[in-house]
Amino acid sequence: MKVKPLMLLPPVIFAGLAAMFYIGMQRDDPDQLPTALAGRTAPPVVLDSLGALPGFGDEDLRAGEVTLVNFWASWCAPCRVEHPNLTALAHEGVTILGVNYKDQTGKALGFLEDLGNPYAAVGADPQGRMAINWGLYGVPETYVIDGEGTIVTRFAGPITQRVIEDTIRPAIEKARGN
Repeated sequence: MKVKPLMLLPPVIFAGLAAMFYIGMQRDDPDQLPTALAGRTAPPVVLDSLGALPGFGDEDLRAGEVTLVNFWASWCAPCRVEHPNLTALAHEGVTILGVNYKDQTGKALGFLEDLGNPYAAVGADPQGRMAINWGLYGVPETYVIDGEGTIVTRFAGPITQRVIEDTIRPAIEKARGN
């Protein structure tokens, strides 16, 4: 029996797909979305003020201190879930800068008034332009920035106790050079 070239096509395609799936499953956390910005300087901070709260800019990301940049919104249910964990991190001395994403000022301020404000400074991104530059998938999303303004890691989703222990604390230690 003579083998026709087209008869080899299905097994070759199957082998290629199997190899891709195997490689994809070898990532440390298959649920975590990758970021192209890890190891790069954080994109520019371009924010509007959020009421009378203190704002922040690029220089705050390069002040020599490890910082978390957290994108959030009052309309985001997972943002409410993660809020107590952000507050606990802030009480431990972790500097957290907040970016209020595509929200109404009054509702954003009400959110912080009701749940407390864990942010050392906060600004508004009403059109989502800064979020686009940072590669935001959605809120909540948190970036760990070293003292030189370099993104160490990004976590898409709510910050839970498990995420703090498995992702955020190790990234903070890495950012500190420990």
